[in-house]
Amino acid sequence: MPAHEESSNPLVREQAHLAASRAALRAMREDVQALDIRDVTANWVNAAVLQAQIDDRIKALADLSHTPLFFGRLDYLHVVGGEQAEGAEGERFYIGRRHVHDAHGDPMVIDWRAPVSQPFYQASRNNPLDVGQRRRFGYTGGELTAYEDEHLTDPAEEEQTSRLLQAEIERPRVGPMRDIVATIQPEQDEIVRSGLGGTVCVQGGPGTGKTAVGLHRVAYLLYAHRERLARTGTLVVGPNRSFLHYIEQVLPALGELEVQQATVEDLVAARVEVRGTDEAAAAVIKGDARMADVLRRAIRSHVTPPTEPVVVVRGSRRWRVPTYEVEEMVGELLARDMRYGAAHDALPQRIAHAVLVRMEEAGEAPDDRVQNSVARNPAVKAAVKAIWPAVDPAKLVLRLLTDAEFLAEHAGGVLTEDEQKRILMAKPARSVKSAKWTAADAVLIDEASDLVARTQSLGHVVIDEAQDLSPMQYRAVGRRCSTGSATVLGDLAQGTTPWSTQSWEQALFHLGKTDAVVEELTAGFRVPREVIAYASRLLPAISPGLAPVESVRETPGSLAVREVADAEGMDAAVVAACEESLRNEGSIGLIAADARIPALADALAAAGHAVLAPGEETTADSRLTLVPASLAKGLEYDYVVLDEPAAVVDGEPDERTGLRRLYVALTRAVSGLAVLHAAPLPEQLA
Repeated sequence: MPAHEESSNPLVREQAHLAASRAALRAMREDVQALDIRDVTANWVNAAVLQAQIDDRIKALADLSHTPLFFGRLDYLHVVGGEQAEGAEGERFYIGRRHVHDAHGDPMVIDWRAPVSQPFYQASRNNPLDVGQRRRFGYTGGELTAYEDEHLTDPAEEEQTSRLLQAEIERPRVGPMRDIVATIQPEQDEIVRSGLGGTVCVQGGPGTGKTAVGLHRVAYLLYAHRERLARTGTLVVGPNRSFLHYIEQVLPALGELEVQQATVEDLVAARVEVRGTDEAAAAVIKGDARMADVLRRAIRSHVTPPTEPVVVVRGSRRWRVPTYEVEEMVGELLARDMRYGAAHDALPQRIAHAVLVRMEEAGEAPDDRVQNSVARNPAVKAAVKAIWPAVDPAKLVLRLLTDAEFLAEHAGGVLTEDEQKRILMAKPARSVKSAKWTAADAVLIDEASDLVARTQSLGHVVIDEAQDLSPMQYRAVGRRCSTGSATVLGDLAQGTTPWSTQSWEQALFHLGKTDAVVEELTAGFRVPREVIAYASRLLPAISPGLAPVESVRETPGSLAVREVADAEGMDAAVVAACEESLRNEGSIGLIAADARIPALADALAAAGHAVLAPGEETTADSRLTLVPASLAKGLEYDYVVLDEPAAVVDGEPDERTGLRRLYVALTRAVSGLAVLHAAPLPEQLA
């Protein structure tokens, strides 16, 4: 858009542009709604596919009334990408969540992912990227109420922190997680816009925006590589359903509706129902990458060398394939290390081909139909069944976990005798259906299934809170992006499972992405400086050598640590602290050890407070969420009340895991944290 003179009231002019842009968006949506596809589809299948695409486009063009259509403006010094007459002014672009054009096709809002929008995030006084002025807009609800300008090439203007940018970062959090397109920082933008071909691993402490970066990278990749990813698919993997519910509106708000979301348990539980739980020691062994070797040995053990020739009868002729020749076929298939099921399907074709060679030598002229017929011959089918029988992955895993001799045969030299005993089922099940499968068992079955038949790969997978995955879980996710790429997000200091990863190098090895680039985000935008400094006292004990987050937010009075003299008065003190927090604007999270949740729920109910469960959407009338410490990861609240830190630590199987769980709980607050304790605080916090 050509630049123009500002009116005497720039805010009124910008409000008029917003109104015109909204009208243009409505017109774009109405144009799609008015499409008549009756004369352009050959059959009902084509019509259904096209109609589904149109419906998605209509949803993507929805005008979200409380979401700003544009949040920034760039005034370039020159015409972008074209010739410019001497003395002419540059171009002006409004930057927003999606592209909007007028009736003539001229852009009124440019998608934040477009190349011309990148200087909004990257331009600086040292490198203005041909931008003369950057304007940020402030909104109240959906109404534009303020603006703020930076003149990047004016040496007389002093550099200062954007007031509107700070206000957007600190805006109270009511409802699910929202996008951060208006506040993406330069180091975040570089990760967001990294190419589809490579895998990126982001180490980021609390409040550094790693989850938002991962989701916005998906949105960017779908913009830059839409056709490719439309064919291959994208997936976001989160730690639990509460977390996925919390983030599920971010991508739709950016116009992206086709991204799948799942937990690792969702991915692997399709074949069996998970009804049991493992002791921590057993889960660690089952999650160890060595189990992949055990499974591979067990599957290949089903292959039995042939002991007799294969004789195929066709009409009056008998065709004989000698034992040694069949043995060579089997050896070749084993040497190629094919999927077990693919080799099972290939063997009858190999035998049939050998028969066809003999038929040709005898003067016959068989074709492919004859070969397929021979491959289905009863003698060939019987030979394949004896040599290379079909394997059911769930039955195989069940046998390993219930048959001590079978397990010892294939785990010898891989697992110790004690480790083998730990993973055997205490009460062996009679069938796959009756077995009380655990989450770790389901991952083993998924691995075995991939050894039989290759798992379909997606184009891109995002893994959040990845530090909590076991090596076998990494392998399960890695199979789903074996020919694609991944974005791995996590914080080693927040690893709260007994099998949590110790280094990203190990994690990326098990994921199958050893060439990934590891990026570190250390600037915190969410957690106040006082709060993150207090939580960082735990870092030497939970993750030595990891750099603490440097928060850019100073919020005096954001941290309160209160000792309750009488343990019996703890519940009442917590309720009072929640009531105090509710006087503020925004969401409130009461985080406590899982064992404390029932008592606190009763105390809040007695005081007349209804509470939400983690992931449930907060509203203006319902802002208090009761959060078990085990589900706090990835969530955030304006104000957090933390009940009894020592109980959070004691609720875990070991001190380090407990301190990591506490570190997570301490870093969920955006504006204020109140820590209440009757028991002594962990010494690391003293």
